[in-house]
Amino acid sequence: MAQISSPHALPDAPSAEGPFDSRELELLANSWLRDPPPPSAVPDAPGFYFLNQPPVPVSAPALVSAPADVPTPVVPAPALFDAATIRRDFPILSEQVHGKPLVWLDNAATTQKPTQVIERLSHFYRHENSNVHRAAHSLASKATEAYENAREVARKFLNAPSVRDIVFVRGTTEAINLVAKGWGSHNLVAGDEIVITWLEHHSNIVPWQQLAQEKGARLRVAPVDNRGQILLDQYNSLLGPRTRIVALTHVSNALGTVNPVRDMVAMAHRYGALVLVDGAQAVSHMPVDVQELAADFYAFSGHKVFGPTGIGVLYARSGLLDATPPWQGGGNMIADVTFDRTIYQAAPARFEAGTGNLADAVGLGTALEYVQRIGMENIHRYEQDLLAYATGQLLDISGLRLIGTAAEKAGVLSFVLDGFRSEDVGAALDQDGIAVRAGHHCAQPILRRFGLESTVRPSLALYNTREDVDALVTALRGIHGGQTSLNSGSSPNATLRVP
Repeated sequence: MAQISSPHALPDAPSAEGPFDSRELELLANSWLRDPPPPSAVPDAPGFYFLNQPPVPVSAPALVSAPADVPTPVVPAPALFDAATIRRDFPILSEQVHGKPLVWLDNAATTQKPTQVIERLSHFYRHENSNVHRAAHSLASKATEAYENAREVARKFLNAPSVRDIVFVRGTTEAINLVAKGWGSHNLVAGDEIVITWLEHHSNIVPWQQLAQEKGARLRVAPVDNRGQILLDQYNSLLGPRTRIVALTHVSNALGTVNPVRDMVAMAHRYGALVLVDGAQAVSHMPVDVQELAADFYAFSGHKVFGPTGIGVLYARSGLLDATPPWQGGGNMIADVTFDRTIYQAAPARFEAGTGNLADAVGLGTALEYVQRIGMENIHRYEQDLLAYATGQLLDISGLRLIGTAAEKAGVLSFVLDGFRSEDVGAALDQDGIAVRAGHHCAQPILRRFGLESTVRPSLALYNTREDVDALVTALRGIHGGQTSLNSGSSPNATLRVP
């Protein structure tokens, strides 16, 4: 396959938002089909697998969450942000665990779902369920409109220039694998370099290791300081003319560190490298503007932003996807198939092979509308105040050590408690109805950087309150003071030191 000499000098994709004609489809395929058919061999249109080419999304979404039987959220005024009011939208927060009110502080693992999302999913299956893009009947039209409206909502949420830049995937993990195995396998050669950071989730490490092994490329890792912040001068020193792609997290899932993404992207671009940003832990806490960040790829998971599981979004800068071969083949991603060759759809359809996760894409659109109605800036301000309060309260507990004390953080409070295994602390908190994560958080390298194998990780969201934090602190004081029974003793965490 032909190599792309400069990833920042790709040909522009056609600017029209509507269907492609056969000649445009062929031109898009020519860059990587070994033996493209002559123009006369490409059907003019009606013989394609689909009834029509990919539908033109409406200019403004017909509010994915707006069916008459689906409630709209109660949104407090920005100056009167009231998490107690917002909590009423989340039915699971009324549950009890071991006879105690549920305190959900495991948001970095998954967020809870508002009634609006739950009922939107029900509405889809009750009134709209059909496959999309493939039939002339009314339900197919409804389902297609809902699905493509959700894509427009995702575009708006990220401030992406076009819906053609938005691919629905199963989540952040699949998005990263798509880029590594699609763009990466097509563009990297032996001796090229991939740069990641110590802060990465395993899903932003393993695919790049696999790619490096496949291509004979070199994986380089940017270090962090003792507060969990990227050492920018050392990161910059890793970049060079052989750097082809940088993959970095926007917010660390293990420490909560907010990386200076815009600066790091700019540094990488000076060497002609592309940048993929893992936004899984950022999108529920702060506004994200992919154009301002100048990210080439940005990925997030729906379940981390109050949407369903099994759905997520990959954003890619215009032109990148159409210059990337699909990594899966099948229905929905083709324009024409013969036994001699296949012509693929333009992006994003070429990366959505088979029947997609239709209802959950619609549910994700509803979740994104939900937070946009509240306002990401409002959410960010509220959570920063709650994070400061929680940090102060935890630091007042004797024997508790926070892991990750960056100046810029979002929503994560990892800690160890002297004399106790993290897993035992998590189990004891569960007895009080408090849900936290305890373990390595699929981020073993960064925890080992701090001499640890596990931490306790409470994590915050827009529906958490100071009362939630107070319940956590009271329970931890009971554990540390011996008032709560649990297996304690010699903890591996207590004897390991920061290198």
